[in-house]
Amino acid sequence: MLDVKIICIGKLKEKYWRDAVAEYAKRLSAFCRFSVVELNEARVPQDPNDAQIEKALEEEAKAVIAAVGRSTAFALCIEGKMLSSEKLASEIESAAVSGSSSLAFIIGSSHGLHENVKRLGKRISMSPMTFPHQLARVMLCEQLYRAFSIQAGTKYHK
Repeated sequence: MLDVKIICIGKLKEKYWRDAVAEYAKRLSAFCRFSVVELNEARVPQDPNDAQIEKALEEEAKAVIAAVGRSTAFALCIEGKMLSSEKLASEIESAAVSGSSSLAFIIGSSHGLHENVKRLGKRISMSPMTFPHQLARVMLCEQLYRAFSIQAGTKYHK
């Protein structure tokens, strides 16, 4: 069974976000071994300058790269390629067929992701719009569930 993990910077503070992720985690358990890895966000001053942001992103990148390990990586970033649900299902299937037993989807902090993280694998984008990171995590969980449902031929995806 395929391991699928979401690696994200920061924790979900509100119960309703945690409940939504837990619901999709339960649904995904029929298709894969699903997990969420929450990493600490690097601290920056109130109004950080570019150098302080870069330093924070480098610090976060080290933790992300360690968490990704040997997984096939998908970095969610603004310059990533937008995929339809069907294309995401195809990307997951393609990675599994090519021998990957573990996939990692990476969501950065409010400052984004360091270039070293973006270079780990494919860059994908959910939308040209900007979403709060908590909502992006729930949306990614739903899209992963939809992708596996497409592969399985269930009625969830219409």
